[in-house]
Amino acid sequence: MAITAALFDFGGVILSSPFGAFARYEAERGLPAGFLRDLNTRNPDTNAWARLERGEVDIAGFGRLFEEEARAAGHAVVGAEVLELLAGDVRPEMVEAVRRCGERLKTALLTNNFVGLAGGDDAGAHPHGEVLGLFDVIVESSRAGVRKPDPRFYELACEQLAIDPDEAVFLDDLGINLKPARAMGMTTIKVTDPTAAISELESVVGFPLR
Repeated sequence: MAITAALFDFGGVILSSPFGAFARYEAERGLPAGFLRDLNTRNPDTNAWARLERGEVDIAGFGRLFEEEARAAGHAVVGAEVLELLAGDVRPEMVEAVRRCGERLKTALLTNNFVGLAGGDDAGAHPHGEVLGLFDVIVESSRAGVRKPDPRFYELACEQLAIDPDEAVFLDDLGINLKPARAMGMTTIKVTDPTAAISELESVVGFPLR
């Protein structure tokens, strides 16, 4: 079936990845390399990060839970400081790709987030409001109550766009988030290098994106 929709992750795709900031934080505080990412993958359905992104706890609650998890893993971490590391820089070339996709395809933003990070009732008031305004649909874990890689998250996007999964191409920087989308029938692109990812997307959609 022809591709009729392009789906994009936010952090790590539209914005630069937070993983570099994680690494700097770990080095500055004498934490083992990869400690934060490893902590976030432990008990991935029930840990502090998962509960925050599903909207089950607020930021203060996340801080307490995350700090407890870090202590249990042998190190002290301030939860609020970790959340600050999520702020990334907009990738103009990826924004242009979204804009061009929007001229010919349906578009959606699929993001695991917490309230206030992306989208919202007034996207125009958000620091990235101009970017958010390019999408036909925004699916946020904190509002949907479900997060990637739960298949239901992708189903919500398809339902809101009125498409079948095999009509969509989905870009994310994490393989764990791409796997269920691919199993549903979506074409998937892992974003490691933005330029390479855009080239791959051009091949999928069949028109120039820059």
